[in-house]
Amino acid sequence: MGVTPAGNGGTDEAPAAVVEAVFREERGRLLAALVRRFGDLDLAEEVTSEAVETALARWPVDGVPPRPGAWLMTTARRRAVDRLRRDQALAVRLAVLQAEADRADPAPAVGAGDELPDERLQLFFTCAHPALAAEYRGALTLRYLAGLTTPEVARAFLVPTETMAKRITRAKKKIHEARIPFRVPEAGELPQRLPGVLQAVYSIFTEGYAASGGPRLQRLDLAEEAVRLARILRRLLPAQREVAGLLALMLLVHARRDARTGPDDELVLLDEQDRGRWDRRMIAEGLALVPVALTGGPPGPYGVQAAIAALHVEAADLATTDWPQIVALYDVLLALAPSPVVALNRAAAVAMRDGPEAGLALLDELAGEPLLRGHHPYPAARADLLHRLGRHAEAAEAYREALALAGTEPERALLRRRLDAIGGPGASPA
Repeated sequence: MGVTPAGNGGTDEAPAAVVEAVFREERGRLLAALVRRFGDLDLAEEVTSEAVETALARWPVDGVPPRPGAWLMTTARRRAVDRLRRDQALAVRLAVLQAEADRADPAPAVGAGDELPDERLQLFFTCAHPALAAEYRGALTLRYLAGLTTPEVARAFLVPTETMAKRITRAKKKIHEARIPFRVPEAGELPQRLPGVLQAVYSIFTEGYAASGGPRLQRLDLAEEAVRLARILRRLLPAQREVAGLLALMLLVHARRDARTGPDDELVLLDEQDRGRWDRRMIAEGLALVPVALTGGPPGPYGVQAAIAALHVEAADLATTDWPQIVALYDVLLALAPSPVVALNRAAAVAMRDGPEAGLALLDELAGEPLLRGHHPYPAARADLLHRLGRHAEAAEAYREALALAGTEPERALLRRRLDAIGGPGASPA
């Protein structure tokens, strides 16, 4: 394989930066292909890391290859073969696993003529297998498909890094012990397996849309990766309406990305956003998918959420938004997928429809919900409604509670500004 010699003009980027960019783009594909070939997630991860280390050592001297991803794949495969030659016991075990996987998946999984456009989807279905506990599925997906580090996955799940590391290790052990196959399920298995995959994709998107921690509000690379994977799912499973609903929801939300932050990455809320900066092409794509998600049978949770997002993007401003219809859709969503977070969002919509006092009464009913104790939007929503009602001392207390829980600096900065605006003590950092 040819390479671009160092200093020969093939690339202006430093090799380390190129490796980082390639690894971020290709990591999931590389892992999926290696797991498919060798049937072992630990082996795939180890040789992938070794390939990157080799690239960091060689590319500054030899130059960056014209196809860096292919170079990494070839190097990783060679490392895996070398490892198997040295460890005959491992080679035998992987051979048995591969034979079992071949017997379990002798034909195309979804239907004749269908082609799997991306091996990562096979890894998605493996990570979302029902034999794995729910917390394992999300952790594996974020770690191996989205490429988050273990500390980042830990922040996303609000647990210590050590706890998450143990959780990921136990999940991989479960895959080995249960001999979970690396494949897309057959048509009859999809109703059971697909929700886990959709949740995994949406988990990646939500971490990108609103990061769990750090200096920036959004991680656009994660959000865009989730949208891309949802598009692949849509091509693979065109008859699944909830796939259309998930893609529509993410497109309609992600279309607002450029307006959600200001020049200094400050958070801009929906009522203050410049709607001219919304991505109208993405909105049109999402709106076209909403009827697909809502027709042909009872709606699913993602289809209903997409319909709510559609009402937001179709409105000219906050005042002309169809809040009665949004509340009605939240009623449907609560019946389909009841959760305190959905109830929180419904309360905010009721406040827009019926006034802050009505919304606050609903929020107060949620005060004992354990899932909302570490969820800063809950005290932030209470603070806003209390402020609108002129109850400034209580609003300041709620803003301080939200400030202590907020994960990103733009969120904290917005809360500090609001606390300062009502003269709350302790608003500004020391």
